[in-house]
Amino acid sequence: MFDDFQMQKRELRPHQQEAIAGLRAQFAQGIRRVVLQAPTGFGKTLTAAKIIESALAKGNRVLFTVPRLSLVGQAIEDFEREGIGHIGAIQANHPRTDPSAPVQVATVQTLTRRLKDVKPFDLVIVDEVHEDHEVVSEMMARWINSSFIGLSATPWTQGLGLRWQGLVQAATIGSLIDMGYLSKFTVFAPDVPDLTGVKIRAGEYQGDGLKAVMGEAKLVANVVNTWLAKGEDRPTLVFGIDRAHAYLLQQQFIQAGVSAGYMDCDTDVVERAHLARQFRSGEVRVACSVRTLTTGIDWPVSCIVDAAPTRSEMLHVQKIGRGLRVNPGTEDCLILDHAGNSLRLGLVTEIYHDQLDKTPKGEKIKEVKVKLPKPCEECGALHTQMKCPECGCERKAPSGYVETAEGELVEFGEKKRLPTRHEKQDFWSMALWLDWDRGKGGRLAKGLYKGKFGVWPQGLSNTPMYPDQAFWNYEKASRIAYAKRMEKQKG
Repeated sequence: MFDDFQMQKRELRPHQQEAIAGLRAQFAQGIRRVVLQAPTGFGKTLTAAKIIESALAKGNRVLFTVPRLSLVGQAIEDFEREGIGHIGAIQANHPRTDPSAPVQVATVQTLTRRLKDVKPFDLVIVDEVHEDHEVVSEMMARWINSSFIGLSATPWTQGLGLRWQGLVQAATIGSLIDMGYLSKFTVFAPDVPDLTGVKIRAGEYQGDGLKAVMGEAKLVANVVNTWLAKGEDRPTLVFGIDRAHAYLLQQQFIQAGVSAGYMDCDTDVVERAHLARQFRSGEVRVACSVRTLTTGIDWPVSCIVDAAPTRSEMLHVQKIGRGLRVNPGTEDCLILDHAGNSLRLGLVTEIYHDQLDKTPKGEKIKEVKVKLPKPCEECGALHTQMKCPECGCERKAPSGYVETAEGELVEFGEKKRLPTRHEKQDFWSMALWLDWDRGKGGRLAKGLYKGKFGVWPQGLSNTPMYPDQAFWNYEKASRIAYAKRMEKQKG
């Protein structure tokens, strides 16, 4: 099907061209079930559209499967935007139902119920193939002459290589960041939550133990206070451990004066679209969910708050990936990892697998060790070497455990971003305005500046400026922290 694939007129990025060339090479070798690993921001829709256009040009019928009902309409709109017409939907009472259409979009759930009545397609493209639905295996068994392409940013499911024959990797998260197609990021992480008493089932944290650890009032409050202090009022996605936890986080943000929305798997299409519009317009600054927002969205996100511990590299990468798309105003991403996932599993740029797993279910999967990050003591840049590649600071051999102040976040990531002089000046000017408004004679302004930057203001203009929302958030968080310190001292 791909042996004579011709590039279309619309320009593809180099990594997309390499992906299609890799698929073509696999099919030329007779490999008919190939997974394309495509990180967030890869341009999966355009790549899939090019593949579909080529198949249609040869008179082939194409089936595109999605894991959730909410993604059916989105996929149809995306492909039509790329110039593909006459698309139908295999879904009960769907307005786009059209059996004559050469391209069909269907959920795996609907296919599970209807497969015996569906005629074979020449090409099947499986989105989010790592979810590994049984109906895909059934299609492979029944449609022996069909070709299959699986799409995923994280195709690391146990046993996936027993059903899929080949893997094409045209780019990694790190390479897309280097090319400017994904945003750079900085991670702040608290001490790893104590999960020693939390039960593990099927390789993941389970039960009331996890709720008890992550649902403590103190930790929930820290999530909000940290965002107020460090979140810079960025458009933010928040991930909780379950519905109750995510809803509680939303309510805590609202009580702190931050506009926050909520979504779970039962949120209907209309409500989802409404929240998306509110988020894009800035009416809602924070959207809380469990796992609903880990795939299938392209919102202008520049902050991720992760309050859901996981042992899954796939889920970890999927969550962080929601903030790595480059949009106007979201050219970098701030990650507030209250779950400690980055410390346990590693930075998403360090997690990489170059082959599909072939371990049968029920057997223990062989773990691929990832070097865990540590921050440079001088510049804060994350590295795994004895000498920091950023500033040259020599890492000292550990002599014991190093404890940090309670609630203190440790910054580590691609590279520590130091505040610019312009940012310092704006903050100082806003602090001066607040100091004047409250008649503090300069003490409040200096205290806020020292708390923010760790030094006293020097060489800055003393012209006041009315504060923006990010400043108000920081000032509020500072007052809350001060009140807690005073209460603790009295106790």
